[in-house]
Amino acid sequence: MSKTRVNVLKGTALFIAIVQIGLGLGYLFAPHAFHASVGLENLPDWAGWPLAMSGARFLLFGFGMIQVFRNPLGNRSWIQAMIGVQLIDWIGTIYYVASGAVTLSQVTTAAYLPILFIVMLLAAYPKEQTQSQALSK
Repeated sequence: MSKTRVNVLKGTALFIAIVQIGLGLGYLFAPHAFHASVGLENLPDWAGWPLAMSGARFLLFGFGMIQVFRNPLGNRSWIQAMIGVQLIDWIGTIYYVASGAVTLSQVTTAAYLPILFIVMLLAAYPKEQTQSQALSK
């Protein structure tokens, strides 16, 4: 894997980690204020419970992307998991926007960041080396 691809992957992973950790902290410690900031007000009190669980998952995916940043070649499974979760997030976002349940201004970056993350992760995804390629280095 070229040094340029490694650097792109590391930069992508670090950016995703920052976004995921920021979302995780917001969902975990201030879910009502976080949602009110995008116009989703008057959430019932119980809504904090599944949002806190979502926050935990955001934090863990942020941790996974830090692992990718530290060792891209050794953490392919974190990359694969992030690609999968971003695809599911984007499909869910588009479904709820298309159904009119939320607006583009309410979903903010969720309308495009998942696709950007997927494209960047796939573009720099570490390829498997054959045994002869590994030995020739």
